Amino acid sequence: MVLVQDTAPFDLSPIRNLYPFGQNRFSVPGGHLNYVDEGSGPAVLMLHGNPTWSFYYRRLITALRPHYRVIVPDHMGCGLSDRPQDYPYRLANHVENVSLLVQHLGLREATLVLHDWGGPIGMGFAVRRSIHINKFVVLNTTAFLSTHIPLRITMCKIPGFGDLAIRGFNGFAGMATFMAVEQPMPPAVRRGYLLPYNSWHNRIATLRFVQDIPLHQNHPSWRTGAEIEQQLGMFRDTPMLICWGGKDWCFDDHFLAGWMQRFPQADVRRIDDAGHYVLEDAHAYIIPAVERFLAQT
Repeated sequence: MVLVQDTAPFDLSPIRNLYPFGQNRFSVPGGHLNYVDEGSGPAVLMLHGNPTWSFYYRRLITALRPHYRVIVPDHMGCGLSDRPQDYPYRLANHVENVSLLVQHLGLREATLVLHDWGGPIGMGFAVRRSIHINKFVVLNTTAFLSTHIPLRITMCKIPGFGDLAIRGFNGFAGMATFMAVEQPMPPAVRRGYLLPYNSWHNRIATLRFVQDIPLHQNHPSWRTGAEIEQQLGMFRDTPMLICWGGKDWCFDDHFLAGWMQRFPQADVRRIDDAGHYVLEDAHAYIIPAVERFLAQT
């Protein structure tokens, strides 16, 4: 059952001019997911990462909705979705939630747009082959295992310290509004990114995503990640556009090389002066590129 919210769980009025979309809620095991569903036509499913939410895709939603049905869920614990404190928050849970939402919406095919954690989540959904994937748009993310991780993120995985830094001081979402962009983020945009992450309670998923980065075989999500990576080859001939922020200190060129190795046919656009939030720094370039890519037959 879809519940259309008249009142969001947060006051969206300060960012309504930036994020003017209707909100929908859908029940999954453990709580409710919030999602944007705008426009009509071929489906485009956009999956965000940590510590963002559907707000990250606001410009792309606006650009595509005249010709496409654009669906953008907030992962459990993120954006306007529920924040259960005892939820597993594992990669497998997020993949299953996307599958349930797609099944509920009755989609038979879609294009996937992936950023950050949206990469493994989206590819984890894609390899299930429950629907036909028409195309991929990849934005500074991964879908393959790697121990290549910045020290500052490794430190946030330390028990106790990570809790205090991420949940207590908002050191992940807050710092990202400066460190994930090369162009200064306007105050209103920064407010939009931080709006759902305003308390210890509401930053639960921000921490859990960091803790769920699998760096060794004994990690609970290592097997899930390995199974996704092993099946990526089924999409070797699926059209793919990669728009990559060249100054991303997290998903750097090591990960870009990983995509290019696995998908040598991909159309790769490396934007030298863009950071991890590549849609913030380079939306004027990326949005037309995505529109052209989707229009190709």
